[in-house]
Amino acid sequence: MNSINHEERVRHEGLREKIMSAEQAAEFIHNDMNVGMSGFTGAGYPKAIPAALAKRMEAAHARGEAFQIGLFTGASTAAECDGVLAKAKGIKMRSPYQSDPDFRKQVNAGEAHYFDMHLSHVAQQSTFGFYGDMHVAVVEVAGILPDGRLIPSTSIGTSNAWLHNADKIILEVNSRQSLLLEGMHDIYDDIGVPPNRTPIPLITPGGRIGSPYMTCDLSKVVGIVLTDSPDRNSKFADPDEKSNKIADLIIDFFGHEVKKGRMPANLLPIQSGVGNVANAVLAGLQNSPFENLTGFTEVMQDGMLDLIMSGKMTMASATAMSLSPEALDRFNANIETLRKRIILRPQEISNHPEVSRRLGVLAINAMIECDIYGNVNSTHVMGTNMMNGLGGSGDFARNAFTSFFVTPSVAKEGAISCIMPMVSHVDHTEHDVMVIVSEQGLADLRGLAPRQRAKVIIEKCAHPDYRPMLQDYYDRSVKTAGMHTPHMLDEALSWHQRYVETGDMRIA
Repeated sequence: MNSINHEERVRHEGLREKIMSAEQAAEFIHNDMNVGMSGFTGAGYPKAIPAALAKRMEAAHARGEAFQIGLFTGASTAAECDGVLAKAKGIKMRSPYQSDPDFRKQVNAGEAHYFDMHLSHVAQQSTFGFYGDMHVAVVEVAGILPDGRLIPSTSIGTSNAWLHNADKIILEVNSRQSLLLEGMHDIYDDIGVPPNRTPIPLITPGGRIGSPYMTCDLSKVVGIVLTDSPDRNSKFADPDEKSNKIADLIIDFFGHEVKKGRMPANLLPIQSGVGNVANAVLAGLQNSPFENLTGFTEVMQDGMLDLIMSGKMTMASATAMSLSPEALDRFNANIETLRKRIILRPQEISNHPEVSRRLGVLAINAMIECDIYGNVNSTHVMGTNMMNGLGGSGDFARNAFTSFFVTPSVAKEGAISCIMPMVSHVDHTEHDVMVIVSEQGLADLRGLAPRQRAKVIIEKCAHPDYRPMLQDYYDRSVKTAGMHTPHMLDEALSWHQRYVETGDMRIA
C-alpha cells in the first residue's frame, strides 16, 4: 500500500505511527491467551495477522513448545483465519461458531474444545467475564478517522465488544473494503448491566439508534496492519428443484397467513439463515405478490440484496454481508444508494431476543434433521459429531412470530431420512418449532399436541420411501408406550445406529 492510501485509510496521526507488519503485530499474541477476532460468516475477518500467528505457532511446535489460543469471533470466518490457525493446531478452544473442515476434524477427534452457543449471548458473556480475560482483540476496519473513530468493515458481529473488553487492540485496515461503507453501520451498546438495563429503542428494522462508528480506548491500540484482501466471497449454489419447492411452500404459506389476517400485506420482517434454501426463498419472493418487504436478519445474502435492488424490499438490517463475487460487484456499484437501505448492527442487537419478539420476525433456518414430534437437530451428525454450530437460529426461532425449519426430506442420495423417530441431538425443542418444511410438503405445527404433530410431519414432510417406516414406528409406539409422546426408545435410537453399522437407513 502506498503512502497516499496510508493517509487515506489511517487519518489519526498517532495511530499512523503504530503501523507495522503482520509479523510484528502477531508478536503481541502469546500461548494460552484469549483472542477476540472480528468476522461473521466470511465477512470482515482479519486477513493477515492469523497467517503470521500461525507461522509463529508452527515454529513453536517444531521447538517442542506449546502455543495455542482461545479464539472468539462473531461467527465463522474463512480459510485465512480459522483455516490457517487450525492447520497450525493453534486453537485450544473456539467459540461461538465455526465452519472450518480442519478445525471440525480436531473438535470431533477430541483435539480441541469447541463451545457452541447462541450468538446473541457472546458479547454480554464476554463483557461479564464468563470466559476469563480477553487479552487481545484483532479487528478489521475500513478506515480510521482523524479523531480515532473506526469505520467498520463488512461485518460488525462482536467486534465492538472485543474493542471494549480486550487488554490490547490490533487493527487491520483493509483498503479492499470501500470507504463508502461509512454511514451504513449502527453501533448501539448502551444496554447497561442487570439489574439496571434499559430497553433497546429499536422499533422498526430500519431504525437507527446508535453511531455509524466504533470507538475504543486508543491507548490500548498496539498495532495497525495494512491489508488489501477480499472477504471470502463464495458463490452460493443455484437453487435446485428441492430448494425451489421448499421456497414455493413457504411463500404460499405467507399468502395464506395474509388472507387470514395474521400478517400485513407486506409480511413481517424476514430472517433467513445462510444457505441454498434461504436464498431460494428470497429469490422466490422476487416474483411474489408481496411488496415493501423488510429484513431483520444476521447475514445479508445475494437474495436479500437482489430484493433491495429491485425495490421489493425497502430496508434490511443485519450484522454482516456475505455476498458472492457477482453480488459484491453489484453492491459496490450501487453502494451510495444501498447504504441508506442496509444497516449493519452488532450481533448483540441484530440477534437480540427481545427485539426479534417485538418486531415479529419470520425466522427461516435450516436443520440437519427433525423428529416426528418437531424437535430439531441443527448441529450434530449421528448425535456426537459437530458439524458447524447453532449460530443464531435459536435466537430467532424461540422469539419469532413464526419459526420455520427447512430441510430436504432425505440426505446422502436417499440413504438417510431427515425425518426421524427421535433426533440424535436436540438444539431446538418442539416448543420453539412452529413449521417444518421439506420438498414433500409443509407441516404447520402450531396448536398441535405431540401425537397430532407426528401425524402431520409424517404425512407432509417425510419422503415416501420412509413414510411407511415412520408410520409403523409411531403406530407400534402408541400401542406399547405412553400416549402423550409415544416412543420406543431403543428402536428410535436404532435408526441412527443402523446407518452407522450398515450405511443404509432403509432396512426394515
